Parts: sequence; C-alpha cells; structure tokens
Amino acid sequence: QVQLVESGGGLVQAGGSLRLSCVASGSSFSINTMGWYRQAPGKQRELVATITRSGGTNYADSVKGRFTISRDNAKKMVYLQMNSLKPEDMAVYYCNARIQNIVTMTLRDYWGQGTQVTVSS
Repeated sequence: QVQLVESGGGLVQAGGSLRLSCVASGSSFSINTMGWYRQAPGKQRELVATITRSGGTNYADSVKGRFTISRDNAKKMVYLQMNSLKPEDMAVYYCNARIQNIVTMTLRDYWGQGTQVTVSS
C-alpha cells in the first residue's frame, strides 16, 4: 500500500510565500507523474501543477510565474513553492502521484489527505 503525506500548509498574508511538501511511502512501487491539485469551498478540484519523472512540468495558467513544482526522485518527494500568494489561491491542496506497482505492473493514482492553504487579504 502506498501513502502520500503532505505538509507545509498554513496561513499567510497576500503576497507571501509557502512551500508544500509531499512524500510517498510504501513498498514495491515506482512513481511516474506527480502533481498538486487544489479545491476551494464550493468548487471542483483543479490542477495546479504536474511534474514528470524526468522533470517536465505543466502549470495552470493562474499560477504560472508564481508557483514552482519540483521533485526529488530519490526521496520520493514532490514540492510546490508558492510565491506572491493571492486570496484566490486559498484552498485545500492535494498531492497526487501516478504509481506503478512493480510486482503487478498496474498503474493507479494516489492522493494525499490534503493540506489547507489560507491567504489573508
């Protein structure tokens, strides 16, 4: 069984910065794409950023130039550096990983429990 655990959320003033981290744990797995999604109250979960195993990145237009996704394959971690935060960035942020079981070779998506980011204006 694979688990994703996020950390780093909190309260920040508009214009401030936060860094989210997510670590994958378990056994017999290989991580493909990792990413961050967010869900604000009353809204659907939306993509924030993704990063492939080789480092290719993709960002939502709303965060381009402000957020940076990175990963450490050896540590099985993904990070989201969030700068110039805006009140509209306030949401629960979820870590996502597409993981392959190296025994069964099956692929599936895993999600973390979420971490709250609150931006005060």
